[in-house]
Amino acid sequence: MMRWFDSGANLTNGKLVHQLEDYIAAALQAGVEQIVVIGTDVQHSREALALCDRYPDYLLATVGVHPHDAATAPHDYIAQLRELAQHPAARAIGECGLDFNRNYSPPDIQLKVFRAQLELAAELQMPVYLHERDAHEPQVELLGEFQDRIPRFLAHCFTGDEKALASYLNLGCYIGITGWVCDERRGRDLQHSVLHIPADKIVIETDAPFLLPRTLRPRPAYNASEYLPHIGEFVAQLRQQEVSEFAAQSWLNSQNFFQK
Repeated sequence: MMRWFDSGANLTNGKLVHQLEDYIAAALQAGVEQIVVIGTDVQHSREALALCDRYPDYLLATVGVHPHDAATAPHDYIAQLRELAQHPAARAIGECGLDFNRNYSPPDIQLKVFRAQLELAAELQMPVYLHERDAHEPQVELLGEFQDRIPRFLAHCFTGDEKALASYLNLGCYIGITGWVCDERRGRDLQHSVLHIPADKIVIETDAPFLLPRTLRPRPAYNASEYLPHIGEFVAQLRQQEVSEFAAQSWLNSQNFFQK
């Protein structure tokens, strides 16, 4: 069986956390042998690491503050993240970045909190797990300041066009592809961009329970790691690769990014 690595799932989400044993069993049966639990604020980062303690051979985690939560971050969030980052399962700072689509947190606060997390990643020499929506230019500009100080970046849930892809690749970013690529309405730019991602920079992720691939039939109620191979097969077909070859490459890339 092919080995698959889900480079991002929100396992602390209420839809998933209460059925975790069944969730993981289904993922393992599908060949998904590693999952990264995304930390989106201090509390969810702490909860993500607690899940890793329950499944130490299967789960890894990120620790960070999502731009939506920037305005409500506790005053000592950097100190808390620094502590959480010492956990052996903590492999990246994030999910962090900029989201100017709905501005749940004011842009100036987003920028301040993002910069502080980049400084922390540079201090700890940890990779950064990125979020960005409708803020590409300011995000890339800020990342450029840290390009030589941070070991690796991953553009989580990349949905952009070839121009956006090129700017991330110029920063050396790994590119995370989700089920968005399976969307015949919104995913056309991404389907084209996927063809131009270097073989050693592409990873795949579900972002479960969100971004359920529209091509799944019958249609489940929400996304889950067990559907990662469906995304992988779709991407492999776009890139005209054997599925086994793509599975092995994306597994290796994820291992390289999240290495301790």
